[in-house]
Amino acid sequence: MKHHFPFPYRPLAALLLTACALLAGACTDEALDYNNPNVDLFVKQLKAGKYVVQDIDSTGVAGTLPNFAFEDIETLLKYAEDLTEIPDFPLAPISYLAGGKLRLGECILWTVETIRLGHNASLGCKMVHVDAMDYEGIYFLTDEEVQDAAARYRRWWEERKHPHAAWALDPCYDDPLYGSGYMWW
Repeated sequence: MKHHFPFPYRPLAALLLTACALLAGACTDEALDYNNPNVDLFVKQLKAGKYVVQDIDSTGVAGTLPNFAFEDIETLLKYAEDLTEIPDFPLAPISYLAGGKLRLGECILWTVETIRLGHNASLGCKMVHVDAMDYEGIYFLTDEEVQDAAARYRRWWEERKHPHAAWALDPCYDDPLYGSGYMWW
């Protein structure tokens, strides 16, 4: 049996349904906590083009990346081989000027490298070949090379998680890209 609203209540019912739909849609957009970030939410926002750069903090510095910690590296590396093109990435203005697509995995590797170094890995989030004369698209890595770099970062992370005496013998032990032919510009 179908229920029909009496005529005067139909507009009110339509308004109520519209309001509920809007509220339900608003609740699905999760806010990222920049001081205690969730890697999966960060990646989800990057893929959707919905990552919002944090406002200027109390020191007057514009926050660009969430405040990831060394402990977040393992979760970040889950996305390192994802070559999905993303529309935007914080701190990548030089990458846009130089051309080329922004790949999620490469940007994630940049984030890992930034955590490893304790400062921005480079001016852009694209790796280049070590023989690069400048930051041009002809020096950018192919998808296969980004995959190789991701594997190198994974091996580096496994060594960091389970250290052994290699650090005492190999001065490049803590450089994931050592010997790869790739570098951050």
